[in-house]
Amino acid sequence: MIQKRTIGIIGTGHVGVAAAYAVFIAGLCSDIILVDKNHLQAEGEAMDLMHGQAFAGSVSVRAGTYEDLAVAQVVVIAAGAATVAGESRLTLLSRNVEVFSEIIKQLDHHNPEAVLIIASNPVDIMTCFCQLHSRRPNARVIGTGTMLDTARFRALLGRHYEVDPRSIHAYIIGEHGDSEVPLWSTAHIGGVPILGQTVLGKPYNQSAMDRLFESVRTAAYEIITRKGYTSAAIGLSIVRLVAAVLNDQKSVLPVSRKLTGEYGIEHVCLSIPSIVGLQGVENAILPKLSALEHESLVHSTDILKKSFQQIEGRNGF
Repeated sequence: MIQKRTIGIIGTGHVGVAAAYAVFIAGLCSDIILVDKNHLQAEGEAMDLMHGQAFAGSVSVRAGTYEDLAVAQVVVIAAGAATVAGESRLTLLSRNVEVFSEIIKQLDHHNPEAVLIIASNPVDIMTCFCQLHSRRPNARVIGTGTMLDTARFRALLGRHYEVDPRSIHAYIIGEHGDSEVPLWSTAHIGGVPILGQTVLGKPYNQSAMDRLFESVRTAAYEIITRKGYTSAAIGLSIVRLVAAVLNDQKSVLPVSRKLTGEYGIEHVCLSIPSIVGLQGVENAILPKLSALEHESLVHSTDILKKSFQQIEGRNGF
């Protein structure tokens, strides 16, 4: 008997719906279960997707409860407050911790084995919160981290060099936020380093690269200013991560996970390239950092640790 593959998505706001749509189109599973405190909204979103089966295939989509998520192999958490214009991701912390406390309690009761994918901001802190409060192994709680930042980085580099972004190997690590760190020292296109080199006839220009990275760092704010929210690209990031887990791809992805001594950093969740498969985060890849990159990563770590300290007493950290 073929076992059904089920994906649960908690939260049917812009990100949750984008993730559901991307999973539906990709045909990664046989069932998608949408859970939201507004059950009618979840039903409406499920109905809307189901009507596309004639184009995308017979993936079942339905609204459900936490109890229904007991059969899911992967659960995406996209619930909580969203960033508004002029607000940093870290300011969402106190609002989303309360929401996540109940979510983790319910998931541990109904499905303590599923791999959890955390997409809500501030994603690094919410990932660590879930790891601390869930009974499941830390490896099975993964934050989307800097997957989206890395995708933006590669997209803009692709536009600059006029090459397919999928042929670019370049990472953003650290916080998914203002202190994120671009790894220029290891970035390359087809094996040719970008830093200080002429690639595809274009000499390296530090000022141009600084402007490019600033566009990456501020992308979410620019999008939110214009359309009010981000959704499409993070939805695609989520489906890429779901595929790595369900298909045991052993993919190297910059996901948020708790560091245990890598780069001399412990007790905080942030993104480094990691191997992701059926068991969740299975290992880490540690690119050699320049002195400036390491200093920037430590700075990113300090910012995240200070944010933990702000809620430590109130929320059980």
